[in-house]
Order: sequence, then C-alpha cells, then structure tokens
Amino acid sequence: MATPLFDLTGKVALITGGSKGLGKAMARGFAEAGADIVISSRHQEELEPALAEILAGTKSKGRWFVADMNDRAASDRLANDAIQAMGRVDILVNNAGSNIPQSIDSIDDDKWDRIVELNLTSCMRLSRALVPQMKAHRWGRIIHISSVMGLTSKPGRSCYSATKAALIGMTRAMALDVGEDGITVNCIAPGPFLTDLPASVLSQAEQDTFAERTAVNRWGNPRELAGPALLLASDAGSYITGTTLLVDGGLLAKGF
Repeated sequence: MATPLFDLTGKVALITGGSKGLGKAMARGFAEAGADIVISSRHQEELEPALAEILAGTKSKGRWFVADMNDRAASDRLANDAIQAMGRVDILVNNAGSNIPQSIDSIDDDKWDRIVELNLTSCMRLSRALVPQMKAHRWGRIIHISSVMGLTSKPGRSCYSATKAALIGMTRAMALDVGEDGITVNCIAPGPFLTDLPASVLSQAEQDTFAERTAVNRWGNPRELAGPALLLASDAGSYITGTTLLVDGGLLAKGF
C-alpha cells in the first residue's frame, strides 16, 4: 500500500449485490487494499466466478452466500453466516437494490413494497444485525449505496427516489447512534454508472442524455467507485460520518 491510511489488512468486508457492477468493483478495491471479502446476491451461478475475479492476484480470502435481500430471514441469515465464516464483519456495504419505474398514478402496491424492502429495510436489518459485533471491536464502517436519484429525480421514479433519499436520512441518524463506538456510517450517491440496472430501464436516448448532462460528458466506470468506497471504509475516512458522498461526474453541478 502507498499509505497505511487505506490499508484494510485484517478487516472483513461484506458487500451485498457483490457479484457484479458497482458491488463487484468495490469488493475488488477492498481486496486490493488487503481486506477479506464476503459477497452476496440472489444468483449462485454469478457468485463463485465473481469472487474468483475479486480475489485474483491478492492475498485476501473470501466467501460467497446466496441471499435475497427481499427475504427478511435471508438477510438475518447472511449476517450470521458471514460472522461464522469469517469471524467478524468490519465493513458493511449495503449495495443491493433495484428500480421498477412507475408513474405516481399507476404505482402497484406489491412492487412499491418490494422496492422499499430491498432498497431501504434490508439495509436497516443488516446494519442492525452487524452493529453489535462492530461495537464489541470498537471499529466499524457502514456504507449505504444511495443514488443521485435520492437528491434529484425524473418521471416514474417516485419509489426509487424515495428509498434512496431515505437512506441519506437514515445514514445521518445511524451515525449519531454509533459514533461513540468507533463506527462510521456514510452514504455514497452514485450518478450515471452504466451497470445492468440503468441499462435495463433506460433507452439509448436516455443513456446519451445522462452522459451529456455530466461535466465529463460520459458515464462512469464501476471501477471509479472503488476509490470513494475505500476512503469511507478505511482509516483515511475515520472522521467522515453521517454524510453523503456524491460521485456523479458533475451531473448535479451542471444545472443548465
């Protein structure tokens, strides 16, 4: 490591939705910094090859677990499995999430409940399950993955924006709950990163528009989120808590 401030040797990081996209990129960044890795997703066929890529060329160890974060029992089981397998979890990244675009006058209750459960409630439950052992070790990092859509929005995103804005509020409150125990809690609000989720809900024209609205005139590469995540996960960010780090290529800065 160039500096011990970013060294995660001896730490264990759990990243939900870690088999692809932003989750996989953050997990790789943590492994390169020395952390042992636990990833989860709903798809077993994706987890094993993803973990192999995350750990390749590092000295880190890792495990994967199938977990549907819409299933409350599964989220509780994931916390227990991770601790049993690795001995502890020092860093939690609540990355799993989804989006079902619906206009406010046509929102389906079941789809609303599913997105709220996945994007918000699962983050609370997994944090709640892991905070006690972080307190015992007097060290912990919790990072919720919000979105630029928690700070702005577009038509059809009432539920998604509501959950991502709620994560920002929950982050502030959680930081106050655990700050004296050596635990920081922060949000990252990514802007346009062309992962599977935006690619599945945005037309090519919409994708082009998002790129044009950034200051850098392009979509982000998932790898470009690894650095901000590493800052918040390491001792380099030990005095950063209760805040939201916007990583959007200057999208919100470009208002006109």
